[in-house]
Amino acid sequence: MYKLDERLAGLRPVVAKPNECRIRLDANESYKNLPDYIIEDIQNMIGKMEFNRYPDPFATELCKGFADYYGVRPECVTAGNGSDELISVINANFINKGEKMVVISPDFAMYQFYGELNEKNIIRVEKDEDFRIDIDKVIDACRESGARLLCFSNPCNPTSLGVARDEVIRLVKSVDALVILDEAYMDFWDNRQSLLDVVEEFDNLIILRTCSKALGLAAVRIGFAVANVTLTTALRSVKAPYNMNTVAQIIGTALFKYPDHLRENTREIIEERDELQRLLMEMNARTGLFDKVYESNNNFVMARSEKSDLICSKLRERSISVSNHHTFIRITVGRTRENRAAVEALEEIAAEIK
Repeated sequence: MYKLDERLAGLRPVVAKPNECRIRLDANESYKNLPDYIIEDIQNMIGKMEFNRYPDPFATELCKGFADYYGVRPECVTAGNGSDELISVINANFINKGEKMVVISPDFAMYQFYGELNEKNIIRVEKDEDFRIDIDKVIDACRESGARLLCFSNPCNPTSLGVARDEVIRLVKSVDALVILDEAYMDFWDNRQSLLDVVEEFDNLIILRTCSKALGLAAVRIGFAVANVTLTTALRSVKAPYNMNTVAQIIGTALFKYPDHLRENTREIIEERDELQRLLMEMNARTGLFDKVYESNNNFVMARSEKSDLICSKLRERSISVSNHHTFIRITVGRTRENRAAVEALEEIAAEIK
């Protein structure tokens, strides 16, 4: 009789409950949909596609669009069905079962999930009390353990904090491990802190980027891995041949035809983020609702509170959803009216729970 492997027996699917709140500030999505002229362009392109043919296995035009926008070489880019697929493929194929993998906590949970699923030996390096990464501590953990893989996001989800470029370069140079550097939120911080422009100088670096955040394509699931040609060739060789369907390739390719729109879109989100952060800090100075509101480098603002469960519950009573991380709250940037409504609700809640 077949018996399900114990690695899988205890797992349950992630079930996204329908979000019926009128204000949704919980998923780090862009609040801005594509403009009509880009949607019309996409519709015209889809109308010409050959539905009976398999997609381009290398997503050539999509990777070229990404490469042109970010100033890298197309031959260094691999497209994936979201960054999650790329994290999974790298984890399954670039290090072996039982080898050591370093993750930093707190960080994006899927790094550890895919590591455990692929039977890697996970080593967690904790951030300090203020969620800062001690680079020397990470280097020591990689060296002392003989780790073969290190995964972390910069700037970080969920803390919103970033590590300066020079420190990230020092880390990559100081370890023998393959480093997966997830720059999904870099567009909201400072692209001068990115390592995209020097990625080919390293034999142990893969940078991840996504279309789900600043570029507003969360529904389509498009991610990219950027690395030197040797690593890129290996990644393209082990991914599924037709991992990117033609519709997604068309939508992504169309979007990169409008770089001015993408830059303006990102600038507007950053302005809204800065305003949300200002409002939250001013509200907190009046009420003391949070222990701390953090400076943000992402498209969300993080605030720490031991009462986060209660605060989030009371926000949902007002049909406002944010992300609850049990000791802190992550509030995604929304439209101006949504941000103001959330802050006003938090001020009311502060008076209720004093």
